[in-house]
Amino acid sequence: MDLNELMTRDGMGGFSSGQRDTFVNDATEIRQMSRIVRARLAQTAIDGDKPWSARRRAAKVAGRFDRVAKLLEKAAAECEAIDATYGREVLDLPQRRATALAKKEQRREHKILTAQRAHALTQRTIAEATQGLVADPRAAGQQTGMPQAQPVYVSPQAPPLPQPSNDPLPQIHELFKGIG
Repeated sequence: MDLNELMTRDGMGGFSSGQRDTFVNDATEIRQMSRIVRARLAQTAIDGDKPWSARRRAAKVAGRFDRVAKLLEKAAAECEAIDATYGREVLDLPQRRATALAKKEQRREHKILTAQRAHALTQRTIAEATQGLVADPRAAGQQTGMPQAQPVYVSPQAPPLPQPSNDPLPQIHELFKGIG
């Protein structure tokens, strides 16, 4: 088989299924041989055998045949796994990477849109909150039912400090004259 042909989906599938069928057929033949050898050796007595020696010897030899058949069945399963692994890890990889990249890009776009919506909502909320603080020039002559509120400083800087007076500070004992 040509290696270039083997490295395609059909080539790898054909190779692995052919090997699998070969191993399964061989395992079936080995199991049949195991049963034949077991039956024949169980009936063959060698000089000096005890009553169960022939059956025990037949089981030992047939057990080796069974082990070979079991290994051939495992090899057949591994041949099937070769095709699945090759398809998943080699042939389908570019498509999976493209899909993952598209999902990643979609998540990034969604994140940007969410941040933009949150920013717009924050701007709208701030505008609504500060709208009440700005004096409405149309209502300048109208009397409102609410008293004038102290101005709220929205500046990040501290409000101006009161001007110091020229009065001297009292002594500490003057502050506590009436106590004790």
